[in-house]
Amino acid sequence: MKRILLATDYPNLTELKIYYFKQDIALDYFTNESSLRSIFQEQITNLTLINDDKDEMIRSLENYTTNDKLFNLKCFSLKSFFRYKQYDKIVSLLRRMLNLEKLTLYLPIEDRNTVIDGTYVQHDILDYMPQLHSFTFYICTYVKTVDLSYKLSSEDIQQTLTNIGQQHVTSIVNYIQDEIAACSIFSLPFEFDYLKHLGNKFPNIVFSYVTFLLVEDTNPFKHEFFIRIGRSFPLLKYLRIFNSESQVLDGLMTFSFDNCQLHPIIEYFHLTRLDVRYAHRDYVEQFLNETKTFIPCLTVFEVDVDDLKAVTKRFTREETRRNCAKVERIETRGGLFYSEDVFLYFPSLY
Repeated sequence: MKRILLATDYPNLTELKIYYFKQDIALDYFTNESSLRSIFQEQITNLTLINDDKDEMIRSLENYTTNDKLFNLKCFSLKSFFRYKQYDKIVSLLRRMLNLEKLTLYLPIEDRNTVIDGTYVQHDILDYMPQLHSFTFYICTYVKTVDLSYKLSSEDIQQTLTNIGQQHVTSIVNYIQDEIAACSIFSLPFEFDYLKHLGNKFPNIVFSYVTFLLVEDTNPFKHEFFIRIGRSFPLLKYLRIFNSESQVLDGLMTFSFDNCQLHPIIEYFHLTRLDVRYAHRDYVEQFLNETKTFIPCLTVFEVDVDDLKAVTKRFTREETRRNCAKVERIETRGGLFYSEDVFLYFPSLY
């Protein structure tokens, strides 16, 4: 990209989008010493950054914030689907955008002992942007429960949003592990296509744009939960389930039921990829059994081999056959021997 921008003059260039950038490369673009400095400070009014660094590759944002004030910048978007540790550095960068009118943030934040709530958003960001009229955001703080003075709820965070006058926003608190809470605040409607660490408790809204969803909870997911998921995420394409707890139905494991229609069948018409490798066997049953769930477009299935064999009764069970018909690829925990029985059960495998 640098070679292209320096190859000639672009007098009409005002908008720039950098997708899946690596921080060690992008650092050179945003510092005072960069040969691109004049372009970023004098021309660009609309800048979009989408980060693709993994957790362990996240580096210091120190150099991101060495620019002077970015007076010309009117629109800025920063999206990272991996966790940042340098929230303060991001805030420092944003405060240089004094004339910003439109801001979009998707930020998972970790390594803090306090939750980023409405009060932080107001004092750290909004107070420095008097011209801002559009703020679309999702900010999730991953905090250790030992750092919380009490068991935090979404209502507690919601109150901080109400106190600063933020409308059309909501919050979710989900205890994804015994020692970790995922505390998120976001604007409505939810305009992003990616959402992680949703649990049993989430607001009764429609996430119209979400195509990737990871659900995780320390409590089991019952059938009703997946009914809600189907209704709230109408365009869902990729679902990952992290839950080691068995489903419970009237005191019995749902895995023990066969040909017993106790609930309405859930339909996921757009779901093409399902990952239950790190979920209890009951969730393999939940999604493969056609009397519980119908997923006609499933093409990629990620599953533990032993769970797959048990639920399909070694690739002979009729109730789980239909949802396997379109699967083109199986990604497993443990080795799967592709016998004739497997190919007959998964006729679309290649």
